[in-house]
Amino acid sequence: MMPLVTTSGGNTPLSAEELADLIPSLATREELNEWERENILRAREWAIRDRTSPNDMVSDEYIRKLHLKMFDQTWKWAGQYRRTEKNIGIPFHEIREQLAALFGDGCYWIEKGTFSPDEMAVRFHHRIVAIHPFPNGNGRLARLMADVLVIKLGHPALTWGSTDLVKQGEARARYLDAIRAADNGDIHPLLEFARS
Repeated sequence: MMPLVTTSGGNTPLSAEELADLIPSLATREELNEWERENILRAREWAIRDRTSPNDMVSDEYIRKLHLKMFDQTWKWAGQYRRTEKNIGIPFHEIREQLAALFGDGCYWIEKGTFSPDEMAVRFHHRIVAIHPFPNGNGRLARLMADVLVIKLGHPALTWGSTDLVKQGEARARYLDAIRAADNGDIHPLLEFARS
């Protein structure tokens, strides 16, 4: 059995305080992943049915509400921005400022049609991952936001390698490689992966 806390494979390590806020009693990473998966599926159904417009989705209120819905049965800190430094992301005291810039960019992209819906959603996803606003679940949040955004813009959800990206494996490695390429200014591998 894999222990509940691991720090390999692109997972964001949690502080002891953050781990203490786990709501259910779980012993392994596999149990946690399954519990979170069920929580996220309910959030996905809500987000797709919800009547929030694309412009209103790219907001502080919406991102916190979606994270809360994704993890409200799992973590007491669901929907709250992180207050600790991580091995990824910007310093936590810059989160609100960087998200405000992202939300402004997102509204502009939507209003002006700067990018195709897929590229806009993938760029939005990448910036959320780079900021890493929450203690955990940032990649899953970013992918769900991108999916819902592209759906609300009249296109099919992104496929993200057509597999579970939480599990270690070839697809997750390709996803992380595509994230690193986007970090270096090349969005195309991530855009291609999002539709693979």
